[in-house]
Amino acid sequence: MQTYLPQILAELQATLSQLSAGHDEPLAAAIVEAKRVFVAGAGRSGLVLKGFAMRLMHLGFQAHVVGETTTPSIAPDDLLLIGSGSGATGTLLVIANEARRVGARVALITIRADSPIGQMAQIALTIPASTPKVASPYGFPSIQPMGSLFEQAMFLILDGLVLKLMTRLKTDSETMFINHANLE
Repeated sequence: MQTYLPQILAELQATLSQLSAGHDEPLAAAIVEAKRVFVAGAGRSGLVLKGFAMRLMHLGFQAHVVGETTTPSIAPDDLLLIGSGSGATGTLLVIANEARRVGARVALITIRADSPIGQMAQIALTIPASTPKVASPYGFPSIQPMGSLFEQAMFLILDGLVLKLMTRLKTDSETMFINHANLE
C-alpha cells in the first residue's frame, strides 16, 4: 500500500491544482437556487453523488438520488446533478434528456464538458482527470484503474463544495448533525 499511496496523492494534487478559483461557483449557486436537488451517476461516480446528496440533506436541502424508490418526479424548479467522467453514459443521457424535457436544470461533473450530456447541461464542472476510458488531454496518465482518479477528485471537490455551502448558509457541523440519521 505504501508503494502506491504517494503516487495516488500526487495524481490528486496534480489534478486538483489545475482547477481555477471559483470553478464550483455556478454549481453552488444552482444548488442554493433549486427547489430540490437530484443526483445521478453510474457505478462509483453514483456512490460519490449519493454521499454528496447525504451532505446536502444534512445542510437542509431537499436532495434525492435518482433511481431510489422514494425519489419523486423532477420539476422545472429542480436541479439534476450528474457525475460522469465520459459525459456519455447511456442511462445518464436518458435521465438528462428527461430532466431537460420537463424544464429542470442540468449540471454535470465530468472530464469532458463537450460530451453529449455536457452539451445539454447548463452547468459543467470539468475535472482534469485521466482514465483509461477517457483519453487525457491533461498531460499525465493515471496509474489507477478505470475512473478512480476522477471519482476521488469528484469526492474531494464535492466535500469542498459542502464547506462553501456551509459558509454561504452560515451553518456548522453541529447544526447539520440535527439532520443526521437517528435510526441507526
